[in-house]
Order: sequence, then structure tokens, then C-alpha cells
Amino acid sequence: MRVMAIEDYGIEHLRLGERPVPEPRRGEVVVRLRAAALNYRDLEIVRGTYHTRFELPLVPLSDGVGEVVAVGDEVRRVKAGDRVAGTFWQCWTGGDFDPSAQAQQLGGPLDGMLGEYVRLDAEGLVVLPDAIGDEEAATLPCAAVTAWQALVTEGRMKAGDSVLVLGTGGVSIFALQFAAMSGAHVVATSSSDAKLDRAKALGAAATVNYRTHPDWAAEVLRLTGGRGVDHVVEVGGPGSFAQSLRAIRPGGQINVIGYVGGAEGLINPLDIFRRRATVRGIPVGSRQSFDALLRALTVSGARPVIDRVFAWTEAREALQHLASGRHVGKVVLRF
Repeated sequence: MRVMAIEDYGIEHLRLGERPVPEPRRGEVVVRLRAAALNYRDLEIVRGTYHTRFELPLVPLSDGVGEVVAVGDEVRRVKAGDRVAGTFWQCWTGGDFDPSAQAQQLGGPLDGMLGEYVRLDAEGLVVLPDAIGDEEAATLPCAAVTAWQALVTEGRMKAGDSVLVLGTGGVSIFALQFAAMSGAHVVATSSSDAKLDRAKALGAAATVNYRTHPDWAAEVLRLTGGRGVDHVVEVGGPGSFAQSLRAIRPGGQINVIGYVGGAEGLINPLDIFRRRATVRGIPVGSRQSFDALLRALTVSGARPVIDRVFAWTEAREALQHLASGRHVGKVVLRF
């Protein structure tokens, strides 16, 4: 089979090669890939800038969809011919996150989805509804599950709540969609008026251009009548956290997900105390959360926002597109 593997760090070192088609072991299945999708984590792993370096060569990518073509012993959940997506954490089925799952992340340290076939734990799969296509479903395992875990599973978001989403990347766009589906009032930020227009079309009630309003927390407070928002989907990192803290209502929630704005910065714990803020890290989510969001998408008819589709062998070009920051929503690879 053909795979693309990281031979050395840097997008230019992601190379096409050949490996044997894997055989399923006990409790495992082999999936023939139909579509995959990119996350910012994948870009960092390929570049060598991720906070953890994994053993190379490594097949990257955590998000993928395909058809089960071989089933190992003692597998009962799925059968050959089922259309499935892998979960990011191959052993987190539900409940609280178990730190021992660290070794079971697809796309590092486990080989990921950038190949024609992949071997997966049968417990780390969801069976996909017919209503959601391959390329749409491929966008869901990391970004969508993260947004759902933050706002629904952990945040208990309800109709009438207010939600602030930072930027228009994959997690933020999914958070916007889930919040709008729930009847929440969404405020979206971006440095691009064109991207903010897209956010409005997807259901944002208000928008803030953070280049026009560098003190965007003050603008969010103005837009919410001085109250602040109930939930923040915080993808910027330490560089934006202080403003996110100012933008919430007293007792509001900040879901810390990423650090696209950088990993360096100072946070004063007293500010968290003064705001009575709930601050939680969101490590993607469980298979149970994934199943719940699939049910929600099926009932609501909402669908992922796909920015652009590349052939899977054009993964280097796709990663460069992701790195450019021009995208709104998800970048997908087609097999």
C-alpha cells in the first residue's frame, strides 16, 4: 500500500512510500481510507514544532474515514463493509479522560490516516450514518469532537447562552455551528472581514475584527451589553487568554483548546479568581461524545464547512494551505 510518512521534520520531508497492507490483530480492524482531514496539530508534528516529538518515520493525521475490510478476532462492534471513522484517542470510550491514554493518539505516536489502509482498535471507531458523506465525516474526529466536548459534554451549553469563538479555523467553526444549533448567541472574532461575513452566514449574531479592535474584549462586552459571554472557545493560547477572561461574565467558562497565537505569555491566577471563571482544558473528546455529535448532525441537517479538498497525495500542498491561514473551516484529503 502507499503511505505518506514524515521522514524528517519539515513539510518537504513528508514523502510517499510503500508499506505492506496491515493485518488485524485481536480486537482490531483494517480500514481502507476514503477521506482524511487536517488539523493544526498535524502541521506542527510535520514541522517538528509540536510540544512532543515522536519516533520517525511516522504516518501523520488523526482524522480519517473509510471502509472496514478486515476484522480481527473478538471484534463485535463493527463488521467488514461498515463505514467508520477513527477516534483520536483510540482507548477513550467515555467518562472522564484517563491520562494513560497518552500513548493511544492517532497521528502521533500511533501511525495515522495518511495512507491507503490503517489498522485501528475496534473500540476506537464510530459507525457513520449514511446521511453524512465521507469528506464531511473526515472533518469530525478532532475539531468537531473538541468543540462538542467543550460546549455540550463539559459546558452544558443551552439555548439563550452566549458563546465567543476565536477565529474561523476548524474547532471555532464547529463551535459556532453547534452553538447556533443550540439556540445560543454567538460572537465570532477574526482579522478578516470576509471571514466574519462567512461566520455571520453560519449563524454568528455578532462579529469583531480584532485588527480594527485590538482590545476585542471591550468590544465583546459592548456587544453583550456589558454582561460578557457565558462560554469562550479559546484557541489562541496565552496571548489571547487575558482578553478571553475579560470577555466572560462573572462565573463564565473558558475552554482552553489550542495555542495558535503562541505558547508564551503570562496569566495572573488572581484574574481567574476575580472573574470566578471556570477554566478547563479540552483534550478532544471521547467516543461517546463523537456518537452524540453524529446524532445531532443527523437530526439537525447541519454539515461541516469544508474549505478545500486535495488529493491525498497532495498532502504537502494541503498543509501549506493550512499554514497560510487563508482557510475557513476544514481542509480535506480525498483518496
